[in-house]
Amino acid sequence: MKFSGKSFAKAALLGGVSILAWSAHEADAATIEKRAQRYENIETFQKVLHFVEQNYVEEVENRQLVQGAIRGMLETLDPHSNFLSAEVFRDMKIETSGKFGGIGIEIGMKDNILTVVTPIEDTPAWKAGIKPNDRIVKIDGESTKGMTLADGVARMRGRKGQPITLTIAKEGASSPRDVRIIRELIKIQSVKSELLEKGFGYVRLSNFNETAAQDIRKAIQALEKKSDGKLAGLVFDLRYNPGGLLDQAVEVTSLFIDDGVVVSTIGRNKDQKEVRYATKGGARKDLPVAVLVNGSSASASEIVAGALQDHNRALILGQTTFGKGSVQTILDLGQEMGLKLTVARYYTPSGRSIQEKGVTPDVILEDLDSKVLADARKQSKAVREKDLKRHMVNPEKGAEAPASASTAASPDNDDESADAAGPVKFSPREDYQVTQALGYLKSFQVFERIHRK
Repeated sequence: MKFSGKSFAKAALLGGVSILAWSAHEADAATIEKRAQRYENIETFQKVLHFVEQNYVEEVENRQLVQGAIRGMLETLDPHSNFLSAEVFRDMKIETSGKFGGIGIEIGMKDNILTVVTPIEDTPAWKAGIKPNDRIVKIDGESTKGMTLADGVARMRGRKGQPITLTIAKEGASSPRDVRIIRELIKIQSVKSELLEKGFGYVRLSNFNETAAQDIRKAIQALEKKSDGKLAGLVFDLRYNPGGLLDQAVEVTSLFIDDGVVVSTIGRNKDQKEVRYATKGGARKDLPVAVLVNGSSASASEIVAGALQDHNRALILGQTTFGKGSVQTILDLGQEMGLKLTVARYYTPSGRSIQEKGVTPDVILEDLDSKVLADARKQSKAVREKDLKRHMVNPEKGAEAPASASTAASPDNDDESADAAGPVKFSPREDYQVTQALGYLKSFQVFERIHRK
């Protein structure tokens, strides 16, 4: 519909009534058109469904076809939206309790191939030498080409004692190799701690499960008891932490700040902004904190690191994080099935979206000799959100994350001797990035004394 100058002036003189009526009319027309298109598309789907049911070379169940259609629909969205079969949905509901059957691995899709984001420390996958960026080309001899992320996860889950064989293609290796792993009941000890030296503690969080904040608080209290007094500094390690519960990200942040925004989430309707604030009353505001992150620190880890950075509450060290700045909700579909759907983006307290970008540390540290995952430093490029197929684009301009400042040489990955030897047990005191973080905490004490003088 077009307006002439005369008709527009007439509408304006009538106080906008005509314009409002036109807008409502246009909105109704648009709604009717969308509804008509929806019915046409549903009719097309019904035709295809009926034709397949009646004419496919073998008899196929309606349930199987409909679930396949739902999977296909969600595959056109971002990589974190999935249809959850009964088995996957059941596993997901128990995973956040810290116990589930499987091999202990976080995976994503890169170039349409199941790719390891990170193995979880002390799990069968970690002990078998699975590394970040390893590509899973077969599961028990079946090609993963075309396999969805949810299906891949479901196939790797299973009862304790059941073996699984993953065919792994490593970057730079001449050919894939089979890795046989025995499934275990994965009991994730999400928090590990150690007194680096008197007055300085180390706490590592591997997963944001439902007791993460509570366990960190207990760990800090235990370290102070060992140190015979309050800590002068804490190294908080979020490297290789794939995330977890949003509520726990807020509670963990509240251990260090007790006022202000932790994270904001904004969905399709930009006016409906949900803001999560720090919980008052329990923060250790007197404790200097250095947070370690890397390319496998994702989701809830990035919320915590971004919030502490924006509040100038901690020094962030390491390498740029994964860059997952989206929020998923779980819908129970009944019949033990579920839907995981991306419904919002999250933003740090200063309004930064870390989608694709990640959190850039205040101090870039090279990963020279970290043994968090044996020889993880060999990976020339960690898988990040921006590498995943169909990932959401950052709404802000200049979304591309800065290249890593690391200049350490990457050894040739074709040498698999390190894998054969198995993982090296992590020791914080021998870790380069941990010792550097400790040095920064000590220098804080020195500068504080100088400032007082």
